[in-house]
Amino acid sequence: MAEHTITVEWGDIPPDADGPALVGGAYREYSCTCGVPLPHRMAAELHAVATEQCSTCLGSAVEELVPGFRRGCTSCAGTGRRRNQLMWQLAHAEAELVITVDMVREVIAEFSGPFALSTVADTVRDRLGLRPGRLPVGPRVRDVLRELEAAGEIEMISAPDEMLMGPSVVVYRDPSWRRVSPAG
Repeated sequence: MAEHTITVEWGDIPPDADGPALVGGAYREYSCTCGVPLPHRMAAELHAVATEQCSTCLGSAVEELVPGFRRGCTSCAGTGRRRNQLMWQLAHAEAELVITVDMVREVIAEFSGPFALSTVADTVRDRLGLRPGRLPVGPRVRDVLRELEAAGEIEMISAPDEMLMGPSVVVYRDPSWRRVSPAG
């Protein structure tokens, strides 16, 4: 049985820029130790699925979103395996059903001042009686807070913790928001 280790190499933008997948001024090339040609991201993802590896991190258990910024894969909980990825996808779907926008609104209404993502997520987890790791509470709460931000109900007051590629690609570790006062 062939071993399958999919690797990703970052490079400068080539002269024929419409070929490889471009990401912020760099491109990615994919290859597997078994020798199967992987000309683009989709081919690498399909090969990962066929070999029971996570299609997000391609089996490495680590995501490299931009050159030099690596983190544990959030799709497979850092295992690199397809089974774990599918279980986390189901958990994310369950979190969307259980952690509603109205629930998050109720939680943030209890805060008199600014509130951090971690504080809101902990409050939601406690309210639902969930043990840590049972559902992806933090990511779901983050998504709801961003939705409320886009709707103008709250505003982010945190500065980025890290700028990866200038102001267009930034990292917030535990951002804070505040409620927006209604006009009038």
